[in-house]
Amino acid sequence: MRRFCSLSWVIAGVLLLATHVEAQTNYPSRPVKIIVASAPGGGTDTIGRILAEQLSQSMHAQFYVENRPGGGNIVGTEAVARAPADGYTLLVTASTLTINHVMYKKLPYDAERDFAPITQVVSLPNVLVVHPALPVRSLADFIALAKKEPGKLTYGSAGVGTNPHMAMELLKSMAAIDVQHIPYRGVAPALTDILGGRISGMIVNMISAKPHVDAGTLRALAVSALQRTPSLPEIPTIAEAGVPHYEALQWFGFLAPAGTPADIVAKLQREAAKALRSDDVKTRLEADGADPVGSTSAEFAALIKQELKKWSEVARAANIQPAD
Repeated sequence: MRRFCSLSWVIAGVLLLATHVEAQTNYPSRPVKIIVASAPGGGTDTIGRILAEQLSQSMHAQFYVENRPGGGNIVGTEAVARAPADGYTLLVTASTLTINHVMYKKLPYDAERDFAPITQVVSLPNVLVVHPALPVRSLADFIALAKKEPGKLTYGSAGVGTNPHMAMELLKSMAAIDVQHIPYRGVAPALTDILGGRISGMIVNMISAKPHVDAGTLRALAVSALQRTPSLPEIPTIAEAGVPHYEALQWFGFLAPAGTPADIVAKLQREAAKALRSDDVKTRLEADGADPVGSTSAEFAALIKQELKKWSEVARAANIQPAD
């Protein structure tokens, strides 16, 4: 009887393992939700929808985007950190993931411990834009006006602790200017207000800014990379326009909850990287100034660690105090 019971447990264990392996092999067998931790219409949303479209085609299953903005991307990010680690709830996020830890004393997740990095999707510069009615035509003009009228100029961001917020705080620190921060719940509503002339300017990713710059509804003053971008070759870098050594790139990444089976993460990485190498996706992204990456999971994990350290140093230099 004892042998029979032992054998029964062994058989049950083998069947359970077989079922688990089969479930992973057949992944995805049902719709996959990609949470975008910001409002519709911004760069993160654009990247999420491109990935959802491409993965739906290549993996023969439905991948769809669910926007969960709020709290400087914290709401949507936490939702993925707490989701089942089965590959059916994923995250597309901006580099805010590596900034929030310096903006808040306590976060409901850990950027390294609670996620399984899949791939860095793109890297792109930000661009400093202003409403055309603002009487400035260069970064030097903007700095001069900000110094002439401290605290009068306003800038929008996608929320406290987002990359555009920290990029402007870095500029304020390095250029010694005082510009008032107006946080929004995502890039899209901030763009709405700058287009309407209700705020003076903002630093925003190239994907979100370029259509408005091309249309003449926003004026680009400078880009945040160390080299000029081919999509706006006439616009100088912030470094060459008067703030030496300034650089604040933005990236978008693809992650799963920590503990997601390694073969599922590997499969998602392969398919996402393949999509980013396709001519169609590369053309769409590069037209907006974004550089497709498609890194390995290990490379993306290393970037996250590096960025966490960088923005901690920026926060200390700018004397930014984390909120409760």
